[in-house]
Amino acid sequence: MRVLLVEDDTIVARGVTLALKAASMIVDTADTGEEALELARLYDYDIVVLDLMLPDMEGYEVVRRLRAARLETPVLILSGLTRPQAKVRGFGMGADDYITKPFDQQELVARIQAIVRRAKGFSQPTLSVGPLTLNLGSREVLVDGRAVHLTGKEYAVLELLTLRKGVVLTKEAFLNHLYGGMDEPEVKIIDVFICKLRKKLASAGAAELIGTVWGRGYVLREPNGAIRLSAGPEGRGGPASAAA
Repeated sequence: MRVLLVEDDTIVARGVTLALKAASMIVDTADTGEEALELARLYDYDIVVLDLMLPDMEGYEVVRRLRAARLETPVLILSGLTRPQAKVRGFGMGADDYITKPFDQQELVARIQAIVRRAKGFSQPTLSVGPLTLNLGSREVLVDGRAVHLTGKEYAVLELLTLRKGVVLTKEAFLNHLYGGMDEPEVKIIDVFICKLRKKLASAGAAELIGTVWGRGYVLREPNGAIRLSAGPEGRGGPASAAA
């Protein structure tokens, strides 16, 4: 899962980044509204975590401009403003959630996971595709109720495929999400991860979920489900990130 954190307080930004990294998320940071808008247009984020008091503009304006540009990336506002009017204005601009400072880090992680899950069309606390079930909180993977043991990178690949169910993802997209532009290995490592992942899922009884679209990449689909090609920016490299 990839997060854009928009926060100009370096101490708060460092604390949030560490909490999200501990939950195996990739974090890009911005300390101004303009930088946040540029990054959100260029790269494929699962969520934007946004402070309201930025040096160049209010966070409200960031949300307004994101929505005006038809960017549907979920936004969670993280602010010291506690009055109800601030929350109402944030939701009115198109924010998806609002947490006041100080906050509990575990609650922040749980809310991010819930928002992303709902945004991707999963109403339950887990992600399910055919016989496959992922629990974002515990990082547990089940096939027909039986546990499948994955490495950290294998789980990250499967999580990304599941969150983008039905969308063809390029190898560059996987590298971007797994490494966030830092110390990226050769692109062929993605073929290795996919191969190992397929073998483990097949052994558990889910052999046909991950498909190959030659010349494009990989896709996870419902059994007998359709796929669509992604025209988004997730295949591009990203800025240097705090990788999990």
